[in-house]
Formats: sequence, structure tokens, C-alpha cells
Amino acid sequence: MIQPHIPPTPSDASVSGNTIIVTGGNSGLGYEAARRFLTLGASRIILACRSVGKGQEAASALRAHPTVKKANPNAFIDVFELDLDDYQSGLCFSNRVKAEVKELDILLNNGGQVVLGYEKSKSAHERSMQVNCYTHLLISLELFPLLRSTAAVKGVPSRITFTGSATQIYQNTLTKNPTSPDSTVLGHFDDEANFNKLYRYADTKTVVNAYVRRLAALAPSEVVVNNACPGLVQTDIDKNLPFYLKLPMWLIRRSTGRTVEEGARTLVYATVVAGPETNGKFLQHNRIDPGAAFLNTPEGEEFVGKLWKESVQDVAAVDPDLGSYA
Repeated sequence: MIQPHIPPTPSDASVSGNTIIVTGGNSGLGYEAARRFLTLGASRIILACRSVGKGQEAASALRAHPTVKKANPNAFIDVFELDLDDYQSGLCFSNRVKAEVKELDILLNNGGQVVLGYEKSKSAHERSMQVNCYTHLLISLELFPLLRSTAAVKGVPSRITFTGSATQIYQNTLTKNPTSPDSTVLGHFDDEANFNKLYRYADTKTVVNAYVRRLAALAPSEVVVNNACPGLVQTDIDKNLPFYLKLPMWLIRRSTGRTVEEGARTLVYATVVAGPETNGKFLQHNRIDPGAAFLNTPEGEEFVGKLWKESVQDVAAVDPDLGSYA
């Protein structure tokens, strides 16, 4: 399938003077988005990485990159440790940001994983949901006041963008296997009996879209929140797949996938170019898309409300101050 071309970022786009956090910023789309932000004038980029060593290598590569050296040689590039598998790591990361960062303009929640096996996270949830969704929600809520205060100082909205996926549209399991009235939503996803190895990634991106809808309602004039699908991209996200799937996926990505640079342009568009009309929306090919049809039904709205309440209660067990967002 041929994907539509993603045009270059407009020449007048700028993040001059901005401080930007990129989770999973040491490789792939996160690294390339960070490079693009630097060429657009960002004053400080924070790469949030599980491996500080790999993060430092990425930071060094960014500093040495010809486009960064030419456009923005004096930018600060920092590496903060963040293990998305663990709420406590997310809390430590957020506390460090609040202690060391006076202004935050953009939070790009990009880190994630694709695995086919059922695993439990360090915080006792199904691991893909923890990494792709739950810890990112904790971080977003922890840093929301900082994003709001930055918007008040600068007079323009701050941004939260999640890396989304169109797999939510045609691969999520919630229509055929809805959550039971007798079960919590988080319990549904934690139950191994509901784990579908081929579709769990799509379910995580459906949850991301649900979170975006509720985050967007918290302070719509101050923080624009959206999620963007970069499309099928030539990254190494399939590295955790079994050997019999790695080769076919590599061939598919190489033959039909976007380059990492083109895929990252969708994230730059969502965080820098797209306007407030994208608040609470899912973007595909740089256009607003309805996303998972299930979320747009009465049952989907009930699911979103239940998911939000449970998720906020869950992160409030880590930081009670977050309970007010319920």
C-alpha cells in the first residue's frame, strides 16, 4: 500500500527558545523528531531514555549532526533516565523535570514497544499497556501544571503529542471483546485471557487516543493535546518480534514504509504546525481522522470515562496529588 507523501515542514515553522521533552528520544522517530526540533530552533531538548548510556550516545550524535551544528550549535541537549515500564521511574523523572526545568513547551510522548508475548511490568500491569500508555499518562499529568504555566508566560498554548497509530482503527479488540461490566478496564487489559498478541499494540494506541480526548479537556486554551500516526516507517520497532516475523516485516517496511525522516515530520507537524483544532484529535497523514470507530459510539464514550477514572486512580496511588484529575 502506497502511503501519501508527507510534505516538508513549512519554512516558517519555529520552536525558537522552546524546551522540549521527547520520550524514547535516543533512536528512530524520537531521535529524528529531536533533530528536527533542534533545526527549528529549540533551546533545550531532553531525551527521556531507559538507557542513559544510549541516550548520551544519541545526544552526542545530535550535537555532531551537520544540520544541528549549522542551525543551532548552542542548544542544550540533556538526557534524563526514564523507564516506562515502571511508575516509580516515571515519578522520579517527572520530579527531576519539575526541579530542573522552569518552562516546558512541548511534551512528545513517543516511547513505546511492540512485543507478542504477555509480560507483566514492574508496576504489575500488562507491559505493553504500561509502557505505551499508563506511565505516559502519569508523566503528562505530573507535568501538566508546568505546561500550563509556560503557556501563561508565553501567551501561546503548550503541547502534548502522543505517537499514535492507525492500527487502532482496524485492529483493536474492543468491539469483538468489550470490557465486562463486572471487570475494571485496567483489569481487562491485565487479564492474560484478553491478551491478543497480534492486536495488543492496536489496543494500546486505542487507549492512547482515549487519554488524549480527556487530557484535551483539562485546559484546552492552554495545552493542545493530540496524537499522530507516523504511518508505516522504516524503524527497528519490530526488533522484539520472533524471528519468523522479523524478515517479512523488514521487507514490508523497506518496500512500502516511509523513511524515518518523513515519519518524524508527522510528529513535528502535530507538535508545531497543527492548530488548536487538533486538540483531542487523532491525526493521520497530517489530517484529522475519526480514529477507532468504537470510541465514537455511546459504548466507547462510556469506556473512555471508565478508563480515565481508573487510570487516574491508579497513578494517584503513586502520587496522591494526581487524584484531583479524576
